[in-house]
Amino acid sequence: MKKNHVWLLLAAATMGFCAPAGNNPGKTARLSHAADDKESLYKEIVRADSLFFDAYNNCKMAVMDSMISADIEFYHDQGGLTTNKQDILTALRNNICGKVTRELKPGSIEVYAIPNTGAVEMGMHGFHNNQEKPPPQTRFAKFVQLWRKEHGKWKLSRVISLH
Repeated sequence: MKKNHVWLLLAAATMGFCAPAGNNPGKTARLSHAADDKESLYKEIVRADSLFFDAYNNCKMAVMDSMISADIEFYHDQGGLTTNKQDILTALRNNICGKVTRELKPGSIEVYAIPNTGAVEMGMHGFHNNQEKPPPQTRFAKFVQLWRKEHGKWKLSRVISLH
């Protein structure tokens, strides 16, 4: 009889540990809130990305200027490191405006919160030279961007562009 009692206690304990989170209202609320926060952050970063690259594709220099942090670090696998915001804006004006457009690979964006800093966005994108015939298929490459909220607005702080 004692053996059966021990097995019943073990079974009850195991069921308690394996019970779905829905059976614990306090835990469910925290998990739902965390999921809501993650979804909200994802939407904010996707929107910031969309606003920045709409400006990039349409030569809206004032918008790009407002969305780049003063302490920007731009790492490019071909051009190296640029840390001067004005140099980046000049390069965008001289080399990108009216000449290049960016295409985001649908569904490729991932967003991760970085506590007390901002968020990391990773994804795939491709670029098209507007003076050339478009290729039959876009060649997508990885990118990583660190977004920081400065005075209530998301700004690009670190960019790693890989081609």
